[in-house]
Parts: sequence; C-alpha cells; structure tokens
Amino acid sequence: MAGVITGRALVAVAVVLAVLGCAANAQKLSPNFYSKTCPNLASIVRSGMASAVRKEPRMGASILRLFFHDCFVNGCDGSILLDDTSTFTGEKNAGPNANSARGFEVIDAIKTQVEASCKATVSCADILALAARDGVNLLGGPTWSVPLGRKDSRTASQSAANSNLPGPGSSLATLISMFGNQGLSARDMTALSGAHTIGRAQCQFFRSRIYTERNINASFAALRQQTCPRSGGDTNLAPFDVQTADAFDNAYYQNLLSQRGLLHSDQELFNGGSQDSLVRQYSTSASQFSADFVSAMIKMGNLLPSSGTPTEVRLNCRKVN
Repeated sequence: MAGVITGRALVAVAVVLAVLGCAANAQKLSPNFYSKTCPNLASIVRSGMASAVRKEPRMGASILRLFFHDCFVNGCDGSILLDDTSTFTGEKNAGPNANSARGFEVIDAIKTQVEASCKATVSCADILALAARDGVNLLGGPTWSVPLGRKDSRTASQSAANSNLPGPGSSLATLISMFGNQGLSARDMTALSGAHTIGRAQCQFFRSRIYTERNINASFAALRQQTCPRSGGDTNLAPFDVQTADAFDNAYYQNLLSQRGLLHSDQELFNGGSQDSLVRQYSTSASQFSADFVSAMIKMGNLLPSSGTPTEVRLNCRKVN
C-alpha cells in the first residue's frame, strides 16, 4: 500500500512541478513591462529608428521583415540576430535570410543606447518588436502599444528558418497554411502581406513572374524588366509598391487589383481565390487595412518560444551571454 501511495505522490509532485515549470516559462507580455526598469526605452528606440529611416527609408521595411522572420521561427525571441560562429549555426544564412535580411547594425546601435540607459534589462527581441512598430509609423503607417517582456533565446534554428518562412513563389494555399501553422488566420496573412507597401525585392525573386506569368499588367512587367534582365542582375532591387515605394499605405492592394503585384506570392492574394474580397476591401479602406494590420502584428508578436527553451536578456544581440 505504501508503494502505491508513494507512486501516486510522485505523480502528484511531477504534475505540480510540470505546472510550475510551465508557469515559469509563460512570459506575460505587457506594454508596461519596462515602465519602472527602463522608462526611456520607447523614446530611445524611436530616436534610433528615426535616424535610420531618415538615412534610408527602406530600413523601416528591412526591420519589419527582420521581426517577421524572427517571430516565424520558434517565436519572437531575437534568434535571427545571432551570428554564426565556429560552434554555432544561426538563422542569418538560412535561405530566406542569406544576403537579404538586413538592418542588424541598426538594432545593434539601438541596443547600445538602451544598455547605456538600463543595463542588462531589455531583451533584443523586445527592441526588435518596438523598432518594427516605429519603422511602420515613421513611414506614415499606424502606431500601436507593443506588448513587452520577451526574452532572448540562447539557441537558433537554421532548419526551422528554412522550413517556416513562406517563399516568394508561394501559392495562396501555402501562404494560408504557413501562417496557419503560427496560429494566424488567412485574414491576418492578407493584412500582414500589406507590409509589402514598403521595401524592395531582389530581381531573382520576381524574375519568373515578370517574364513568364500571365496575370501581370504588361506595362508593369515591361517596367520591371528594364532593371531585371532574364539573366544576371540577381540582386537588382525594385520597390514592392510601384505607386508609393516608401509610404506605408494601402496602395499595395490597389496594385494587386491591377495585376501589379511584384512577387508571385503577392498576386496570389488577388487571383480568383478566397482573399479577393478582402483585398478589394483593403484597397478602398486604408483604415480597415491599418486596423487589421495592427491586430495581426500584435498577434504575431505574441508568438513565444516553446516552454523549456533556454532564454536570457542578451547583452550583445549578436551572441549569447
């Protein structure tokens, strides 16, 4: 009998420990997380982003993309910021990031300022989340309260970066399923795709669209072909949004209606499928797009590493402590 009781007791203890473990790992995010420990955080990040965007408007889009590529790989944990070393393979050289993810030095500069103001307090993951919001807002987009309290992971996954991030040739079904894997709805996906109202893409990622696809405006294809030859010029850049390249607005959706989506995956949102009516809605209502974009950004920003992932507040965003 004693043995049975002991067994039950052990099970009970194990359950309690498991629950406590989960509780310890459950990061509660709140916009006020640093209000006492780092009261100037928001203004430091804003000022760093204002200076970066002034120097190069495209940087707003680059930082937003870093945040997206961070969150889709084991949660928003700053893993994309880790450099490769001889003993550690990070995410920077995964297919979707190699020679295209950029803006790391902007995050470094902001982190240096934050550390000077509040040492060893604010995670790189939170700095990236705030910087993404500010980049959008500085280019004319909405602003929102960013829930904070993320920790930085001590690990990264090149393989997850290769498998979790949708590529430029993705079909609508693939986009819906890959966003769905992250708990994001088709509506969230279509709103978040509106991030392509800013930024640039390399010729190699839209070449096949402008030379071989039929659902493309002929004069738009001809315009893009001027700087994206059939061979060579792989890294030549073109703006996603042919109307207002550096303004965060709803022109991206208007472009889709006239078959001026730059990537195959862009035009998939308006090509006789389930998102056509939502694209039409966003194309005429900037406020609806803004509201849905903000809500999807907060939802994406709430993706956290799985329970038990080793985390910390990194002192240098490029390497574990």
